[in-house]
Amino acid sequence: MVRNQRVCPACGHHFPIGARERLDRLADAGGWRELWPELRASDPLQFHDLSAYPDRIRRSEADSGLGEAMVAAELAIDGHPCVAAIMDFAFMGGSMGAVVGEKLARACDRAVERGVPLLVVTSSGGARMQEGILALMQMAKTVVAFESLNDAGLPIVMVLAHPTTGGVWGSFAALGDVTYAEPGALIAFSGPRVIEQTTREKLPPDFGRAETQLYNGQIDAVVDRRELAHRIARVLAILDRGEQEPLSAPVVQWAQEGADRVAQVAQALPGLPKRILGRVMGEEEDGR
Repeated sequence: MVRNQRVCPACGHHFPIGARERLDRLADAGGWRELWPELRASDPLQFHDLSAYPDRIRRSEADSGLGEAMVAAELAIDGHPCVAAIMDFAFMGGSMGAVVGEKLARACDRAVERGVPLLVVTSSGGARMQEGILALMQMAKTVVAFESLNDAGLPIVMVLAHPTTGGVWGSFAALGDVTYAEPGALIAFSGPRVIEQTTREKLPPDFGRAETQLYNGQIDAVVDRRELAHRIARVLAILDRGEQEPLSAPVVQWAQEGADRVAQVAQALPGLPKRILGRVMGEEEDGR
């Protein structure tokens, strides 16, 4: 199973795979370098359900061997450098809290600094309820972080693994320039059981599955995990611009000032005819 990337050789079922193991499969022989592994979740809300939030964090760390539900890294895929942000469902269901949002935002910044693409692999139940509104704020934070890549003209390659749901699918997971999904992955804002319990209606068995989302045009392709590295490398080769020099602060400032000036001119346009007419009439009166 490990040699086959945790894909059943008989039926093709994709079993869960850890973030670090996935990086081992994607990266070239040189390996990959993890970024910001020291970041850890805090407990600002002092949340307590069946157990305290810090206790849940410690158990997840012990069970998964991870410090958070996302691993960020620098790597090369078939010689093409990129920055990757890989989610791991084994850590509290891959839920997105403040640290996950921060790691993804930093990964976007690093990709812009180096001028390389961003690769994101999602596997998440959504926003982390133990962090409340702070977790929900990561939806907006990650979307804004993606805008920096769009402004820099850098591609985002998205891979949706099982499951990709809730606030993750409702934010950055739906914003890839090229979006792949693994076979059978559940991709939906709400899971079918929640919808059935709410609407009292029976959903089709393929509701929200990757193949259905492909049919509906939500993704670009359903790709077997064993072929992902090759497919991603092909995309990166097509979009490769090489590592770019980061934009200097004055250039960004000049662009912003230019945009502000254009906005001021546009706002002034409706009043220009009256001002011009008033000036002309004033000159005629002076001439008389």
